[in-house]
Amino acid sequence: MSNVTVSNGRRPSPHIPKHFYTVLIVSLILLGTSILASLAFGSRSVPFHDLINGLFRPEVDTYEANIIRKRISRTVFSLFCGAALGVSGSLMQAVTRNPIADPSILGVNTGASLFVVCGMAFFGMTTASQYIWLAMLGAGLTSIFVFGIGSLGRGGATPIKLVLAGAATSAALSSLVTAILIPRSHVMDQFRFWQVGSVGAGTWGSVTTFIPFLLVGLLIGFLTSPALNALALGDEAAKGLGVKTGTLRLIAALAGVVLCGAATALAGPIGFIGLLATHLVRLLVGADLRFVIPLSAVAGAVILTVSDIAGRLIGSPGELEVGVVTAFVGAPILIILAMRAKVRSL
Repeated sequence: MSNVTVSNGRRPSPHIPKHFYTVLIVSLILLGTSILASLAFGSRSVPFHDLINGLFRPEVDTYEANIIRKRISRTVFSLFCGAALGVSGSLMQAVTRNPIADPSILGVNTGASLFVVCGMAFFGMTTASQYIWLAMLGAGLTSIFVFGIGSLGRGGATPIKLVLAGAATSAALSSLVTAILIPRSHVMDQFRFWQVGSVGAGTWGSVTTFIPFLLVGLLIGFLTSPALNALALGDEAAKGLGVKTGTLRLIAALAGVVLCGAATALAGPIGFIGLLATHLVRLLVGADLRFVIPLSAVAGAVILTVSDIAGRLIGSPGELEVGVVTAFVGAPILIILAMRAKVRSL
């Protein structure tokens, strides 16, 4: 992806950011804690000894142990979705050089939603494995459209133009979704549970379906991170360093769409995870994407899992869907970021 070398012909080794190992250790501790909390807390909390029985003693067949076993797939699914959305946000911010880029803000989630509702209404699709391809197609086409609209006029694809294009596109596509749903009440009942965004329906089947898309997206993100660092210097500087900017943007954006589209298809349109995870990581370790992308995966997994736990506790004895929790937390943070950054490009 990049031909950058030093004078002896070797690539320079990455400079490890200050506090990186501290941040990594703390992140992994938080990840482990969130996993245990996700298994233990919910509409019915489970004592520690029942948690141990459910995890390590398959011969134990108590009600509490069975609750733990059922929560395992939900927790793994939540971790995967959070990691995918965290990395997708990092890639979209790098590709667009927009510090507030996120699948929900740029209208990508809404594009995926439109294609999913079309599959439900016109083709009778009912399973996540059927939704996933439509969601990725919708996310991809919407990304291309928003970036194309945001690139028109003087200055090219500036952050504010991309956000405005994403907001306008999202509003238009939401109207189309409503127009399709209104005369089809049976589809509306099916769609409204998916649309709010939830990991509660996560099963081992969902996890298995998700794994190939997650691995492909993460691998591409990790491999393109050095070249994306050069892209942050500007297109001309990146080209001078041997980066093929057009190809790089296409590949990195494709990885972001695969991650976002797969997560949206399986869990519904959950917003703000990519924005929150990436900004938190940048604040702690700097802007080097070789470290931001993997840490954003961990941060996204933690944020989504903790949000899911909060939704279960707040809505007990029922539950508040995780998409509602992330929107409630993410919207004011977006306003604060926009005010501080004054919508500057990266």
